[in-house]
Amino acid sequence: MNTMLDDREGFAAFLLRLRALGTPPRDLVAAMEATPRKTFVPGAWQSVAWSDRMVPIECGETLEGADLQAAVIAALQLEPGHRVLEVGTGSGFTAAVMARLAARVVTVDRYKTLAEQAKQRFEALGITNAFARQADGSNGLPGEGPFDRIVVWAAFDNLPRAFVDQLSTNGIMIAPIGAAEDTQLLAKLTKIGSRFEREDIAKVRLQPVIKGVAAVI
Repeated sequence: MNTMLDDREGFAAFLLRLRALGTPPRDLVAAMEATPRKTFVPGAWQSVAWSDRMVPIECGETLEGADLQAAVIAALQLEPGHRVLEVGTGSGFTAAVMARLAARVVTVDRYKTLAEQAKQRFEALGITNAFARQADGSNGLPGEGPFDRIVVWAAFDNLPRAFVDQLSTNGIMIAPIGAAEDTQLLAKLTKIGSRFEREDIAKVRLQPVIKGVAAVI
């Protein structure tokens, strides 16, 4: 099997799924195509790299399907000057894509292994404006805002009000809200004054936000 051809076919199928939902932003499509997804997907799962299924990665975590990642990045409405905070680095793919669309991306994960691997992938791809590190992102990074955009790949029980002060005026945060054992609502939260204006954009099933950092891995 020609892996490059396989990859192109996978990306083409992904693009068809996106177009079935409407016209995807051209800059987003270009950024995703320019980011070699297989670099971020474990070997055993490379054949489904561009599918909409979640795949397991190190530290017992998962990589969201390409379709959900694209929908979330599109909803962030990234612009070239934006500063972005991502909570839940995973393999680093979404941070790498966002770094092609924004000025600066800070991505944090509770697992040192994931943060270090993402850092190595960014370096290998020559991405110099994405910064991965191990940190407890359950309340964001209070000392480092404001950010223009925040995305969290783990679910909150309630509206994450602690993040309001970390967003710039009219900033956007995307995060799942709902009980851990249930389907959650993926919320687009826009900062208006000192509060959030909420718009639910999808149903998801993601792990709950966990406080603290992993001690060993």
